[in-house]
Amino acid sequence: MLPNKKSNDLKKQKQSYSGKHKCHTVKEQLIINGATGQVICVRQGKGKTRDMELFRQSGVRLFRFILLVGDKGYQGICDIHENSITPYKKPKGGKLTKEQKAFNRNLSKFRIFIEHINRRIKRFKMFQGRYRNKQRKHHKRISLICGVHNFELGLVYGLRAGLVEKYFQVSV
Repeated sequence: MLPNKKSNDLKKQKQSYSGKHKCHTVKEQLIINGATGQVICVRQGKGKTRDMELFRQSGVRLFRFILLVGDKGYQGICDIHENSITPYKKPKGGKLTKEQKAFNRNLSKFRIFIEHINRRIKRFKMFQGRYRNKQRKHHKRISLICGVHNFELGLVYGLRAGLVEKYFQVSV
């Protein structure tokens, strides 16, 4: 969630206002390949939009054999994609069992790799504070940064495969 400039139009303000963060925000959703770390898809929504609703609006369709791992905001994703995992939520007035807590802990260990990629993308100064540019260009900029991230991944894999030596005639 990134804070952005207020619009003068009251209707536009209400769409972008996030009650949770108490400011006007833009929400990004990244679909990341857990094996390679590559950003596959970027989706943007108003700050008020819920994670699950943003996923439905994105229209992303995955093969059945692909494992989809989400956070607690994606409860109910099993209805859309059968091969998916989300952590257990604590029931109102209740507690999680030891098995559920252990499952959530193991899932968090698996998801930390994805969270590190989110951090790498949002480390840019433009996305850390108030976004002062035009909102319609926000999606382009986050997509470009994801492209830079994917390019960096390609360079890392290229170094391992010896492609840098081949194309630049440099010994590594």
